[in-house]
Amino acid sequence: QVQLVESGGGLVEAGGSLKLSCAASGSIFSINVMGWHRQAPGKQRELVASITNGGNTIYRDSVKGRFTISRDNAKNTVYLQMNSLKPEDTAVYYCNAGNGIFPTRYWGQGTQLTVSS
Repeated sequence: QVQLVESGGGLVEAGGSLKLSCAASGSIFSINVMGWHRQAPGKQRELVASITNGGNTIYRDSVKGRFTISRDNAKNTVYLQMNSLKPEDTAVYYCNAGNGIFPTRYWGQGTQLTVSS
């Protein structure tokens, strides 16, 4: 099993920045992909960004150029730096971890981001 603990959510004004962190523990040898999803009220959970152990990244189009995902393998932690935040970024952000076949095997508890206009 892998445990994921997110931190860093909060309330920020539009145009502001925030950084989320997700620390993994447990059977971390079993994971090589970590990422972030988000879910806004009344909407489906969607992929925001992901990163492999090797540093390969994927971003959804709406966050490209604004969000940056990074990973500290020594600390088993993945980060999401969010800049130029928009009200439509408001959601609960979930950390995920897994492998190439099942990248969302494990989930964190979620952290709320609210962007005010």
